[in-house]
Amino acid sequence: MPYEFEIVVSPGKKKERLDTFLTSHVENATRSKVQKAIKDGAVLVNGKAVRPSYPVTGGEVITVTLPKPPPQDAVPEQIPLDIVYEDDDLLVVNKPAGMVVHPAHGNYHGTLVNALLFHTRSLSTLNDVAIRPGIVHRLDKDTSGLMVVAKNDAAHAKLARQFEKRTIVREYHALLWGVFKEKSGVIETELGRSKSDRKKMAVVAQGKHAVTAYEVIEQFPYLALVRLKLLTGRTHQIRVHLAHINHPVFGDPTYNGRHLVAGPGTQKQKAEVERMLAMIPRQALHAKTLGFKHPSTGAEVFFDSELPADMRQVIGELRKV
Repeated sequence: MPYEFEIVVSPGKKKERLDTFLTSHVENATRSKVQKAIKDGAVLVNGKAVRPSYPVTGGEVITVTLPKPPPQDAVPEQIPLDIVYEDDDLLVVNKPAGMVVHPAHGNYHGTLVNALLFHTRSLSTLNDVAIRPGIVHRLDKDTSGLMVVAKNDAAHAKLARQFEKRTIVREYHALLWGVFKEKSGVIETELGRSKSDRKKMAVVAQGKHAVTAYEVIEQFPYLALVRLKLLTGRTHQIRVHLAHINHPVFGDPTYNGRHLVAGPGTQKQKAEVERMLAMIPRQALHAKTLGFKHPSTGAEVFFDSELPADMRQVIGELRKV
């Protein structure tokens, strides 16, 4: 079955060739593939077929229909895992930044699932067993931290119910841009797919309810180390919420975290920030703490993890400023 999506071109955008524009806005697209899709009639601008050279301008609506690639079954791969805890029902793993959770188009190898399949034959089957065995919840590729994995279907169902009821304790630590006026607070919005870029999420009027609580742990001259608690679990929730209040996650290439945000004013400070950005090529976001009721015993269990080396290095530099 094909899937269809829309891209609404940002108002005021300068004219750009359609094939060039789509190549930069469609995941894993190449210009040759985009040109073929346009010529095959899979791309419409304002409901009409056009040429690859069509000049796209602000406010236009581009509809793209693409075939879904056939899924590839995940295969075991000998990849080191940082396992914090394991028993017959579950395991808690500290996922490194840069690792995709499960195979998908463009990432069929080197994922957490590939590593889990090599580590154990016991993984739940309630999700798509071909590509997502054991996976109860996910972290973004470049977010590090704790995840719980189910080793049987009964454990999976009970853990999933806790996520659904929002009784799971999830605490993140992040480095955020700016000086916080309020040392704690709650961000509450509706989140949905961005109309201008399908690879991004955004605060939208008709979206899914999302709530994030924050508390400043340590304030630096132009960055802050902040504790964050997810009260809902939406895609990119923390990253979108913090960008929404003008405190984007430091280093985040998708949500304005790699640009100098108001704060560092002198040339020396700007140079310091650029040096620290070079230390961390991803969003400085770590899922530090995870707590839930054990699916077999009912006991409340909590797991904690150390901040990864790249975040510790940046924090060390900030304390010298």
